[in-house]
Formats: sequence, structure tokens, C-alpha cells
Amino acid sequence: MTRILFVCTGNTCRSPMAEAMLRTMARQTGISLEVRSAGVSTIDGLPISGHAATALRGKSVEHQGSSRALSGEAVAWADLILTMTASHKRGLLHYFPEAVDKAYTLKEYVNQDTAVQSDIEELERLYTEMHMKQALGQQLSTAERTRLLELERRIPSFDIADPFGGTLSMYESCASEIEESLKALLGILQKG
Repeated sequence: MTRILFVCTGNTCRSPMAEAMLRTMARQTGISLEVRSAGVSTIDGLPISGHAATALRGKSVEHQGSSRALSGEAVAWADLILTMTASHKRGLLHYFPEAVDKAYTLKEYVNQDTAVQSDIEELERLYTEMHMKQALGQQLSTAERTRLLELERRIPSFDIADPFGGTLSMYESCASEIEESLKALLGILQKG
């Protein structure tokens, strides 16, 4: 059984919506999954946002539970970690570098464009090289820096915007954006 962890900031909007929707969609399609969610900047026990709960009910999905802070236990538990933004992914990998082979943004993971995937892999190698050189008091070469900036401009954004504090329609739009990516995710999981 595949274990999926969704990660966002406060674990009161995007990641709990993704968790609840995927759990429901997997049950409806007969795919066996375990799903959790957590936040990179939250405390345990906060309720899901009222607008997030309403957006989920509009999709006939119920959410049970409350916020959870991202922990080493959750990272170790997960087979696949899907974040809502690249910033969440970077934060996750900063604290849990062992998750590098199983952490993606949701939209990055479901993107099937091999050219984009190749660019992402190259960019991540350049980021790693940059961090290693910084630790040694060195800098990227001019060619490496130019290539890094070129890749950053070329790669599409895989972020799902935070609706926190927004209108119900913003939450509904966010839930629909997540739902489209979850449909693609289920297709990938069915292929095995």
C-alpha cells in the first residue's frame, strides 16, 4: 500500500484538502492508499479552515482531523511526499534531506513532460552544487550561474497558491486545481 504525505504551510487549507480529496477519490476508484498531511509552519490541533471545509463539502468530501506539524516520523512513514509549493519542498529537504528521492511538488510529480523533468533534475543538481560550494566558501562559475538562471526562467511554476484568508471562491478554485492534479496522480498510481 502506497503511503502519501501532503505538505503545505499551516496544514489548514491546501494539504488537508488534498489529503481528504485523494482519500475519497482513491476509495471511489478502488486504489489502496494511506494518506496524511502536515504543515511546515504550524502546531498540532488547529481546525481546517472553514472555507476549506466548505469547498470540500461542495465536492462531497468530508475532512476529519486537525493540523499536524511536519515531523521526522511522518517523513519516514511516507513513500511519496507531495508539497504544495517549491518553497515547501525546499524547507522539507532542508530539515529532512533523506527525503530527497521521494519529495516533489504535487504539480511537478504529475507533470509528464520529459523535457521539463530533465530541466528540473539539472536545476536541482545545480542547486546542490551551489550549496556545496557555499559551504566551502566558493561560488558557482559564471557559466553555472547563467545556466541556473536560465533554467529557473524556463521551468513553469508548480506552486499551488495559498488561499489562506481569501474568499470562498479562492478556496474553491484552489480545491479544483488540487483535484485536477490528484486525477493525474491517480492515473500514475494505477499504472504502478
